Amino acid sequence: MFKNLPPVTRNIIIINIAVYLLSNLLFGGKLYDVLSAYYPFSPNFHSWQIVTHMFMHAPMGQGVGLTHILFNMFTLWSFGPVLEQVLGEKKFLILYFVSGLGAFLLFNIWNVYEVNTVVAQLSAQGVDVAEVFRKSAMGYQGDMSVFQNPDALQLGQMLNGKMLGASGAIFGVVAAFSTMFPDAKLVFLFIPFPIKAKYLFPIILVVSLYLGFSGSMGGVAHFAHIGGAIVGFLLALHFRKTQIQRWD
Repeated sequence: MFKNLPPVTRNIIIINIAVYLLSNLLFGGKLYDVLSAYYPFSPNFHSWQIVTHMFMHAPMGQGVGLTHILFNMFTLWSFGPVLEQVLGEKKFLILYFVSGLGAFLLFNIWNVYEVNTVVAQLSAQGVDVAEVFRKSAMGYQGDMSVFQNPDALQLGQMLNGKMLGASGAIFGVVAAFSTMFPDAKLVFLFIPFPIKAKYLFPIILVVSLYLGFSGSMGGVAHFAHIGGAIVGFLLALHFRKTQIQRWD
């Protein structure tokens, strides 16, 4: 199966599977604390997490578990090869990772809004917000009484929340496919009739916006999906334009 995939798609899938197995079977979950992405101003954030979070997926037996990586890799396997063959390895690699970075960016723009809302509430109560940030660091073992305040506890949970998964990059790939091949007919298990690819991008945006603002399906980074899809759409427009100009 892997032999027939183009190299970039194949290697991304292999790396994701390898990292997943290492994270769950050999390191007792410790890689999740190091490679998942935290809020950029959290004491637990490190610069490499901007990229490494794209190779982390929900732990086995927790939340969506194996479904997370299976869905993402199956989607990449479905859409990636065609895009890689049309765009070439370099452009496809750019599309994938820049979409993932766009997902990280938009997700954390929303995070900044939510964190600042809680910070303002704590400041109004006279709580030392810097103390909450300091004591939210992994491994901190001092006095934790500040977290008896519900708002401080909420902020601490935000600072310890992990962003993980290739979904942002995958949504970028799907959005790019729907832009490059708008009239391609797609068949999904949960839809009883074929749907043209050009309808996929607006559906992704509308559904993800609704879920993101409504707070439905908690634990899913809907704004990351939107960010990845928007970047994939814009890059596909750019690549398609440059290809047409080259052919003229």
